[in-house]
Amino acid sequence: MRVLIAGQTYYPAYNGQSIFTTNLAEGLVRRGHEVLVIRPSLTGPPERNNRHGVQIEAIRSVQLNFLHPDVYYTPFPGDAVRSIFRKFKPDIAHIHDHYPISQAVYRNTRRIGIKVVGTNHFMPENATPYLPWAASLKPIYDWLLWHWVFNLYNSLDVATAPSKTAVSIVHKSGLKAPTYAISCGINQDHFHLDTDINQRAWRQSFGLNPDSVTVLFVGRVDHEKRLDVLLRAIHRLNRPDIQLVVAGKGAARKELEKMAGDLDLEGRIYFLGFVREEDLPALFNSADIFAMPSEAELLSIATLEAMSCARPVLAARAGALPELVTNGVNGYLFKAGDENDAARAMSTLVDHPERWLRMGQASAEKAQQHNLDYVIQRYEKLYESLLSKPVLSRRPTTFKRERPAPKRVHNSIDTL
Repeated sequence: MRVLIAGQTYYPAYNGQSIFTTNLAEGLVRRGHEVLVIRPSLTGPPERNNRHGVQIEAIRSVQLNFLHPDVYYTPFPGDAVRSIFRKFKPDIAHIHDHYPISQAVYRNTRRIGIKVVGTNHFMPENATPYLPWAASLKPIYDWLLWHWVFNLYNSLDVATAPSKTAVSIVHKSGLKAPTYAISCGINQDHFHLDTDINQRAWRQSFGLNPDSVTVLFVGRVDHEKRLDVLLRAIHRLNRPDIQLVVAGKGAARKELEKMAGDLDLEGRIYFLGFVREEDLPALFNSADIFAMPSEAELLSIATLEAMSCARPVLAARAGALPELVTNGVNGYLFKAGDENDAARAMSTLVDHPERWLRMGQASAEKAQQHNLDYVIQRYEKLYESLLSKPVLSRRPTTFKRERPAPKRVHNSIDTL
């Protein structure tokens, strides 16, 4: 198959959508398919390169620093996308968001009559922290943002989302296209339990206290991740035997560093910044507990990576996190946004180290269901199923909302 993948983010960006699309594209190449990825240029002018067998077309863009350092706008991508379609001649297209590049890809699939899949990684909570008056106007913002998504996604042949929770959210919010829950997956050859690792040495290499109970967060350091809840929980516990380690970069780091100073958390919280991919397995294996306080997770790849490394997990009872964490089995859940309940759950986990091994084993078993090779095979099966069906009609070349009849929402692709 010749598969065209499009979206707003791809390697070297380090966020859930980027990690997944990169893994998917490279995994499809390993299985013998020809793959081309369209994304915004990170330098401004258009670029073309090849990474691990994946052709990458980066379209001219403008960086929108005033919104977020990782946001790039691609004005009028239609001509560039049309040219890419003429040269690559895809059999199927797979979009990963609702922004201009993906809209241009959709228009071209309808122009030439090929099938298009769309994976949704978006929740309004990802955007509202950066919008004015978001708290007071949340219902309006939510409606507008979902309307923007579904204006495109309700016209797709098939949609996917990374968890059953994610499917339920988009279905209840207005998505009518047939929708399947397919995990983003994790590379378990890379992320796994390493019993030979020297935890003390690795902690020291990261500048951490080798003797403290280490609670680790990995991910974007942005407002919607709710790291403020963990900082306040650590402050309330006031226990020098616990250290919170934050690995990642993002727009909220300076604000959180100031909060840590105001809460007098020196020696109890460490901001590592970006950690290289090759060092992440050692970082996970050198931690005692993984924490994910976010309220806007449609899956959480970082949590799965920690689980695959057999870590017990402390997580907010929000989004898809309860699908990954069973309270008392492979970790503990706390009330989202509640630092008191987070402190209680953290204290319970820290005070019972005899449970960590059992909980870590349970985490690793759960993570097996999200093996990346299996995920890529499921997408391959989905593409093949769509290609086996005739194109019923050629739709308009101009983008507009279509109103398909309501269709059943699926939780797996096993029936395809």
